[in-house]
Amino acid sequence: MWASFGWGTLAASTLVIGAILALLFRISTRWIGLIMAFGAGVLISAVAFDLVEEASKTAPADWPIYLGIFVGCGVFFGGDRLIDRSGGGQRKDPTGAQQDGSALAIVLGSVLDGIPESMVIGLTIFEGGKVGAAYLAAVFISNLPESISSTSGLVTGGWKTSRILWMWIAITLISGLASLAGYSFFQHASPNVVAFVLTFAAGAILTMLADSMMPEAYKHGGKLVGVVTTLGFATALLIHTLD
Repeated sequence: MWASFGWGTLAASTLVIGAILALLFRISTRWIGLIMAFGAGVLISAVAFDLVEEASKTAPADWPIYLGIFVGCGVFFGGDRLIDRSGGGQRKDPTGAQQDGSALAIVLGSVLDGIPESMVIGLTIFEGGKVGAAYLAAVFISNLPESISSTSGLVTGGWKTSRILWMWIAITLISGLASLAGYSFFQHASPNVVAFVLTFAAGAILTMLADSMMPEAYKHGGKLVGVVTTLGFATALLIHTLD
């Protein structure tokens, strides 16, 4: 059981690593945009092959798959709108727009981004007896650009280094707890419920990508983000085929 907490924390640890990199090195907004594009490609691959495909193999019916996708989309969209209104809408912006936002909303927004994918880590450990290397790698890689871009913006917005680091450490631990919850809460779940949870995460991740991550990537990375996103997708697909 506690292995799920450890794996979830490990997958989210790149939030702290990315923050440290952004604090130690000055990374241009163009590079941040390209890194975000790579992470977006990785997550698209994870949604397609590690979430939706796995759900289609698990569920005896199709309705839990579609229901999960749209409920996940709706929950993330609604939560994200509330966080935007509270001042957390620019949490991924690398240029310092967070200066005008609410610290609590920024933290809550970052937690909202990470909880669905973290819960799936615990669920897959229970279902298969081990963590899926491809999905774990996808979450691990995709957290890095999110942390780098957000941290760069927080620094520009005047946040103290200690405050930034403690924020990411707390979010990493919350992600570990979400993975533990995914392991614990669905031990006696039916295949339809498991499929619903997998596609709930898929819908939430897709909505997050379209609403914030990919627009920020294109805004700062330009036309090259298409190539880098494809590279990220292909990298995650390769890991999936080797798993």
